[in-house]
Amino acid sequence: MTQTPFRQTADGRRAIVLAAVIVLQAVTAVFFVGDVVSDFLHDGRLEDLHMWIEMLAALALAGGVAFLMLELRRVLTRLAALDRSMRAARGEMAEVIDGFFTEWNLTPSERDVALLVLKGIDNEAIAQMRGTAPGTVRAQCTSIYAKAGVDGRAQLFSVFMEELLAGES
Repeated sequence: MTQTPFRQTADGRRAIVLAAVIVLQAVTAVFFVGDVVSDFLHDGRLEDLHMWIEMLAALALAGGVAFLMLELRRVLTRLAALDRSMRAARGEMAEVIDGFFTEWNLTPSERDVALLVLKGIDNEAIAQMRGTAPGTVRAQCTSIYAKAGVDGRAQLFSVFMEELLAGES
């Protein structure tokens, strides 16, 4: 977790550097376009090899600017999506879990058991932790799976993994 602020700062610096390169390239493209237009207005012809090279350079730079602007936008969008996923993984997943538990109308006891199941704890250990019989935990698990519409622990876990990995693409 201590790496997150550094990571965001590094990503922010990368975005600023890329934006600066785009601006520099745009200024260079404007210079070349202006030079070609100026030469054309002065000479009135485009027959010189130098003029064609400048025009091609200007077009290449303008194309590069357009490409880099689109790429910067795509990278920033992707970083935002990754940031959302990381927030969900770090803390907001508890809200996602609670939302599913509410949707499934789990009782408070079923919520406790379901959370322990999601943590990977077996029925015997859950029974010991809760001070109940293993049969009670098995019955609660059966009820949880039925309410969730899944067949077992693996499918219950997969419901939450799918939610975490789905993203907003």
